[in-house]
Amino acid sequence: MEYKKLRVIISGGGTGGHIFPAISIAGKLKEVNPETEILFVGAEGKMEMEKVPAAGYKIEGLPIAGLQRQLNWTNIKGNLSIPFKVAESLRRAGRILDDFRPDIAIGVGGYASAPLLWQATRKHIPTLIQEQNGFAGLTNKILGKRVGCICVAYDGMEKFFPADKIVFSGNPIRPVIHPYTAEDRAEGLAYYGLTEGKKHLFVVGGSLGAGTLNRAMRAWIEAGCPGGEDTEVIWQCGRYYKEGIDAFMKGRDLPQIHYTDFIARMDLAYACCDVLISRAGASSVSEICAARKAAIFVPSPNVAEDHQTHNAMALVRKDAALIVPDAEAAQRLLPTALELLGDSARIRALERNVAPLARLDAAQTIVNEVYKLV
Repeated sequence: MEYKKLRVIISGGGTGGHIFPAISIAGKLKEVNPETEILFVGAEGKMEMEKVPAAGYKIEGLPIAGLQRQLNWTNIKGNLSIPFKVAESLRRAGRILDDFRPDIAIGVGGYASAPLLWQATRKHIPTLIQEQNGFAGLTNKILGKRVGCICVAYDGMEKFFPADKIVFSGNPIRPVIHPYTAEDRAEGLAYYGLTEGKKHLFVVGGSLGAGTLNRAMRAWIEAGCPGGEDTEVIWQCGRYYKEGIDAFMKGRDLPQIHYTDFIARMDLAYACCDVLISRAGASSVSEICAARKAAIFVPSPNVAEDHQTHNAMALVRKDAALIVPDAEAAQRLLPTALELLGDSARIRALERNVAPLARLDAAQTIVNEVYKLV
């Protein structure tokens, strides 16, 4: 395939689960042709307006906002303004398309992609969307009938999209996430100051943190860390919770627990852990598959359509991961993790079963579909 220079708009965001796959797609487009020009379009005030420029790409913002399901006076006022924000976002999206004149528009989910992709289909610009989750988001379900190609990461997506438009691509992930060697493990242990010969648990709650995972860790620590005599823990508590965890840990002599608000080297944390505990966002699930790690998922109940449970169960049904419901995590999560840490045969089985689910070529597959459409 000839990878000619393109002009590409990538739209969407709101969460890291949308933004980081988008940046991975952009990186692969630049890799196959460094002259390709890329413009991102996101929602004003959302994290893409910070993360995308930090990755070296230009971005324009739309005033679009999502519907607030929890009703209070502030949210009601916000919901009443949505039709006006949609109208203004459609107007600006049309102007961005006219000014940039893209060869293709790519949507990665999140309400920011709706006005841009809607206008692109009206203007007969080739369009592609990428759905990261096992339960399609509302924006992508609306756009699915209009776009030219739908790249998905889970089986059975025909219940959401026209079957003839679906391409199974997997989710694009950061290239530093891959199956790890013994040398990678040794580097990770040294980087995090961990001890060879002990068991290692990685608890990752994301950049903001996950209250449920933090409460489970606190309950285990308050109980005296039962069953963890030979275990060291890397615990990402998240910046939102860091101050409270600092106060909780003050005066506790627990050198086996390494907690932090942010993990700068996720690759090395993956490399040196035996078992990890995580939410079940699409990007997290895809990275765990790529890293071939034994995982216990605690799906967040605070997401649309409970899509994290769908993501996790796609692995659980294939005996490639374990699941603990959010409501049961305080009592069951750490005992389940420690039981798994003590069962090396079970860990190896989970690693074997999760390996075939990885799609390390996802970004390249999506880029090839982009060029077919163009």
